[in-house]
Amino acid sequence: MQETKTGERVDTDVVNGSSERTFVLGGGCFWCLDAVYQKTQGVTSVVSGYTGGHDHNPDYYSVCSGTTGHAEVVAVSFDESVIPAEVILDMFFALHDPTTLNRQGYDVGTQYRSSMFYETTEEKILFEEAIERNQELWANPIVTEVSRLPVFHVAEDFHQDYFAKNPDQGYCQVIINPKLAKARKYYSAWLNA
Repeated sequence: MQETKTGERVDTDVVNGSSERTFVLGGGCFWCLDAVYQKTQGVTSVVSGYTGGHDHNPDYYSVCSGTTGHAEVVAVSFDESVIPAEVILDMFFALHDPTTLNRQGYDVGTQYRSSMFYETTEEKILFEEAIERNQELWANPIVTEVSRLPVFHVAEDFHQDYFAKNPDQGYCQVIINPKLAKARKYYSAWLNA
């Protein structure tokens, strides 16, 4: 379990024989990953946040400045008895371009880096296998960072479930809707209506 700056806890372990686990993933703006994983069967929660940096009290504006070293990430909790870990990870690689360093489309900066943060050796192996499995889908090398998970900082309330609260906002229409369409095309069996 990781404690956040607000004292909340995000469960990042498989709990005593439970089939629930949490992956912390960064693939550009956290709004994009949040929007798709919120609609994915077996996903029990998605929390947007920041990790991987040196500032002990990051917020959206400091992270966006590129000076804190944090990545925008989501903590995706899911039930493996409903959806396999491999599907969660393969969706991750389909939803962003893991071959561009510190950039996703118009979003540029280290906070938008492709990243996977593990707590256990098993997670690290799953992440490395997912990179290897998905490399054949990309012409350029995957540059996704795989690192041990430091402190996870929950992002401000404004960023939680952003797409559902703001579907008509320009960024949602232009950037997130195409990602949702791609997810529906390739992962319709795993998405809620």
